[in-house]
Amino acid sequence: MNFWRYCFFAFTVFSGVIFVIFYNSPLHLPKNFGTLNSSSHRYFRIHACDNALEDKSTFLWGKTLPSPLGSVPCKDYLIQNHYITSPLSEEEAAFPLAYVMVIHKDFDTFERLFRAIYMPQNVYCVHVDEKATAEFKESVWQLLSCFPNAFVASKMEPVVYGGISRLQADLNCLKDLAASKVPWKYAINTCGQDFPLKTNKEIIRYLKGFKGKNITPGVLPPAHAIKRTKFVHREHIGKDGSFVKNTNILKTSPPHQLTIYFGTAYVALTREFVNFVLHDKRAIDLLHWSKDTYSPDEHFWVTLNRIPGVPGSMPNASWTGNLRAVKWIDMEDKHGGCHGSTPRMEPNVGLELTTPRSRPELKSRIGHPTN
Repeated sequence: MNFWRYCFFAFTVFSGVIFVIFYNSPLHLPKNFGTLNSSSHRYFRIHACDNALEDKSTFLWGKTLPSPLGSVPCKDYLIQNHYITSPLSEEEAAFPLAYVMVIHKDFDTFERLFRAIYMPQNVYCVHVDEKATAEFKESVWQLLSCFPNAFVASKMEPVVYGGISRLQADLNCLKDLAASKVPWKYAINTCGQDFPLKTNKEIIRYLKGFKGKNITPGVLPPAHAIKRTKFVHREHIGKDGSFVKNTNILKTSPPHQLTIYFGTAYVALTREFVNFVLHDKRAIDLLHWSKDTYSPDEHFWVTLNRIPGVPGSMPNASWTGNLRAVKWIDMEDKHGGCHGSTPRMEPNVGLELTTPRSRPELKSRIGHPTN
């Protein structure tokens, strides 16, 4: 009996030593394991689970997935990343949306946003900052090539935060979307660090509640915003960065005796209103007048949508329908303050979509996007 106990003990120790040696050997890892992206890790986990369920051994050598797609077929990429490939309801299929996505860096963040808002019945125009790196542009193009309803804007702008180029980027995509055969009902614009807090169905039901009205929240300019359109501003792009400069030169009055409003740059626009913006003389003249203002995207949409008789206009809307709810640093007494920290953006809580858009006048805030 003692002999068999000794043999069993010796076998156990020997097995443990063999396991430790094998575990610490580099042979159990692919040679380029350190270069794998998150999709690669997901790929390995999915196949390991599938093999375990089928009682097969798992062997990982040579199964790496270069970022973002590499040699992986689009079909496999969509499956591995859990993209929705068919409408989730008849209601959603009958109410497609158009998205304008303006981005300039952080491909992983963009991919996460795109995947979160992607629906096969919608259509997506992505504007990539002309100043972005070639690698970033290639990654975006490679991703979008997997989707028949997503594309890069036909014209790209070198975007300057607070300048006319930011508004022009939206307009470039809207022009492309207006020509789309997808019968979209509303166009929603996002920035690279947005993220949805509602499902697609919840968003369209919210939009339906406005019965064909545009959502461009805003009011008459508060004191701190008057100088934005009172003085001539110029975009600057150079080795010292990109920004908008105030020349302190007085501007002319707005065209067509329009009353300038101030509001959010992130809006939901009907297709009829988009056509008005692209073709109506009042809109075209306002755009031209706005080219030397500061942050024209914060007065352009709301001003046009306050004109009586414009498709889907809301002349007396005020902040009605605000799509974003941001925790402003100067309103901590009302929302309890921000917790944690993130680069280039204010932490958000929200209604439909959150955004890091912020007011440059608030010197004590966490930070604002720059290009």
